[in-house]
Amino acid sequence: MDAAFTAEQEGIRRTLREVLGRRCGPDRVRAAVRTADGYDRELWEQLSREIGLPGLAVPEQYGGVGCAPADLVLACEETGRVLLPSPLLATAVLAAPLVAALGGAGQRAALLPPLAGGGLTAALAVPGPALSAALGLTGDGAAGEWAGGGRAGGVQACRAAGGAWRLYGEAAQVLDGHSADLLLVPAHAGGFARSRVLLFVVRAGAAGLVRARQTTLDETRPQALVQLRDVEAEWLGEGDPFDGGGPGPHGGPVCGALAAVGRTAAAVLAAEAAGAAGRALERTVEYVRTREQFGRPIGSFQAVKHRLADLYVQLQAARSAVCYAAWDPEQGGLALAQALEALRLVAGEAIQLHGGIGFTWEHDAHLYFKRAAADELLFGPVHLLRAHAARRAGLFEAPAGAAASGPATALRPPTRKAAV
Repeated sequence: MDAAFTAEQEGIRRTLREVLGRRCGPDRVRAAVRTADGYDRELWEQLSREIGLPGLAVPEQYGGVGCAPADLVLACEETGRVLLPSPLLATAVLAAPLVAALGGAGQRAALLPPLAGGGLTAALAVPGPALSAALGLTGDGAAGEWAGGGRAGGVQACRAAGGAWRLYGEAAQVLDGHSADLLLVPAHAGGFARSRVLLFVVRAGAAGLVRARQTTLDETRPQALVQLRDVEAEWLGEGDPFDGGGPGPHGGPVCGALAAVGRTAAAVLAAEAAGAAGRALERTVEYVRTREQFGRPIGSFQAVKHRLADLYVQLQAARSAVCYAAWDPEQGGLALAQALEALRLVAGEAIQLHGGIGFTWEHDAHLYFKRAAADELLFGPVHLLRAHAARRAGLFEAPAGAAASGPATALRPPTRKAAV
């Protein structure tokens, strides 16, 4: 494994930092999130045109840059530093890979080029507050229980007499759902007999589609409530989704594709969190070097140095985990847990070390604190991310040959003999 960045990756990082440094200061972030779209469209177009940011991981045959997911992870560390409000996560990280994995040839040719070019934005509308479960971050979403199971809740799909699909239901906490040009909606279809979770495309102007932006803790990640009231939709796939007959697995290929997307998304989110934590720590160090008390900078006090040193260790551990997850997305969940924990600690200490001014709600330190809290609510919490990673790694399985003794004794730690 070669952990060094290539010249191309360093070029992407350097260009992004220059552009975002000029166009994405805290005041501009606040102004952008309070627009109707929730982000700066002019900046989004510039990032799409000059850097090809939304198409970094899209194959060149569909108008993308054709880079590896690791390049997207690296780029998102820079967007995380400035808490960039943009449809990048919803469009390039969640939606585009699903279109590439599940769409038919015609659908990929029609949707991926505008998604890669930034002219089309998309959002993943998962039913209920179950995004982390659907992406396989905090549990095994392969069975598709998060989709409602056809009994209650979630989004239901039925096929009309002419063959068109109609959707009913609602999805809460949809990232960028209020402004996206199209929605990707996982819905339950087939009733109880032929239960399936299918993925559908819904256009922004579809009749019966109601979207409302919600008030959120972190304004840099806009969320929406999406209601589908007899909305016409297009199934994302080819042929007949019920070919083969029989009850089949409830989740099917949609849940597998969501889990694969979730692994890359976890690495991207971890990079964003590590970038945000790094910038918050830099700003705090700059402040304690200039803020004086008792005739000397507060950064010269040993207690402050120790606190900053602890934060630096946490940050470097998170960055190491992100680099490993960029190389092996299977480790994305652990990297996300490490990075979210680092961001929460750094943002909390940043408020403390800024003193009285840091406690004011308008201070920039609260932007990072809100990002830490909101991301953990959406994609965590940290202890569930780690528990799920441990289960996947088999850490909770009984050792070989211990089945006969029962689960209680099989998982019991060995006892030490008393000293004579």
